[in-house]
Amino acid sequence: MKQRIYIDTSVVGGYFDKEFSEDTVPFFESVIKGEINILVSDLLRAELLNAPVFVRNLLDSIPKQNIENIKLTDEASILADKYIEAKVVGKTSRADCQHIAMATLSKADVLVSWNFKHIVNLDRIRGYNGINYQSGHNMIEIRTPKEITHYGKEE
Repeated sequence: MKQRIYIDTSVVGGYFDKEFSEDTVPFFESVIKGEINILVSDLLRAELLNAPVFVRNLLDSIPKQNIENIKLTDEASILADKYIEAKVVGKTSRADCQHIAMATLSKADVLVSWNFKHIVNLDRIRGYNGINYQSGHNMIEIRTPKEITHYGKEE
């Protein structure tokens, strides 16, 4: 069964970023080949509206059958607010919390991000998962594209 991987905006931008492209390009190649499916939220699409056209067009290069579209629901907004109330992150990181909540509620196998400050951060991951546990939701695995692309492959 193919993994369902929720991506945030940093992953799309990482495709074109010199620092992150070495690991992000192979990640998207795996998606294009149909080896994994990505979950793309309406929040991610909204955040991309301010990005350069070539960045916005990256998602158009992916076969539609390899993308699952996710909506920001009231339930996800409530869960995101719980992360903030618990001070996992501050109020200015609400969109990051919404990404975590959507990935959690859609039962993604993993959330992938390059956001080390608010998402791919051990203390924050523990905080998000503590709230998920208290709220009766599954824990969410959070990794970078590098960890996904190379997982299980011999180097």
